[in-house]
Amino acid sequence: MTVYCLGSINADVTYRVARLARPGETIVAQEMRRGLGGKGANQSVAAARAGARVVHIGTVGAEGDWCVEELASYGVECRHVAQDAGPSGHAIIHVDGKGENVITVFAGANARQDLTRIEAALGQAGPGDWLLLQNETSHQQEAAQFAQARGVQVAYSAAPFEAEALRRVLPYASLLLLNEGEFAALGAAGFALPADCATLVTQGAVGAEWRQGEARLQQRGFAVEAVDSTGAGDCFAGYVVAGLEAGRGPEEAMTLAAAAAALSVTRPGAAGAVPDRAEVEAFLSP
Repeated sequence: MTVYCLGSINADVTYRVARLARPGETIVAQEMRRGLGGKGANQSVAAARAGARVVHIGTVGAEGDWCVEELASYGVECRHVAQDAGPSGHAIIHVDGKGENVITVFAGANARQDLTRIEAALGQAGPGDWLLLQNETSHQQEAAQFAQARGVQVAYSAAPFEAEALRRVLPYASLLLLNEGEFAALGAAGFALPADCATLVTQGAVGAEWRQGEARLQQRGFAVEAVDSTGAGDCFAGYVVAGLEAGRGPEEAMTLAAAAAALSVTRPGAAGAVPDRAEVEAFLSP
C-alpha cells in the first residue's frame, strides 16, 4: 500500500528571535538557517519516517534541486516531482524563545501543478492507498476526485484555511485534518461534514480529538521542552495517515502521531525535525 501526497515543497528560511515582532517594529534575529519545508513535503517526510511507502507529487522551481534531493533522502519517492523555470515556493519563519512561530508563505511552483502528471501518478493508486492534500498547491479538487474514483482514501489538511478550497475538496475527503483555529473557522463558515468523513482536530500541546459521527477519541499530548513548533501539525498528520494506511485504528495511529509531533518540537526545523519510527517507539516505551 502507498501514501500519495500532492503537496507543497518549500525552501524554509527560519529566523530565531527573542520574541515575535509587533506591527511596524524591526527586531534583530539571533540565528538564520535554511531547510526543507512546505506542508506537503513535511507530511510526506513524516509518513515515510513512520514506515509508509510515500510517493510525492509536486513542482519546484529552477533552483529547487536541493529540495528534491533532501526530500528523497528521507525515503520519499520523487519521480513525480517536476521542475520548471519559475521560482520555487518558500517560507519566511520567525520562531521565538518559547517555540512559537509566525510564517509567511510564497506559493511559487506549488501553484503550477500539472493535472496530466497528477493523474499519471495517481493512475497507479487503488483501494488501500491514501492521498494526502493541503491548501498549498493547485488542483486539489481534481486530484481528490480522481483518487476517490479509484477507491483511494483522501486525507485533507484544510490549511491554510480557505473556505472555497474546503467546499471543493470536502465531498471527496475520508479524513479532514484541522487545528483548533481552522475547526472554529469551519463552524463559522457553516460547513456540514459528510457523514462518512472523520475529522481530526489537533489541539497543540493538549493533544488531538478524533470525531466521527457521535464518536469521540481523545489523544493527550506529551509534555516536552519545545524549541520550534514549525511543522508539528504536519508531522502529526503524516504519522496518522501512515498508521491508518498500515491498518492501525485511529487510537493507535494518534498515539504514534502525538509522540512523533512531541519529539519534532524539541528540534529546530520542519521536515528535518521529524523523528523516525524507532525514535517514536523508544519515546513511548515505559
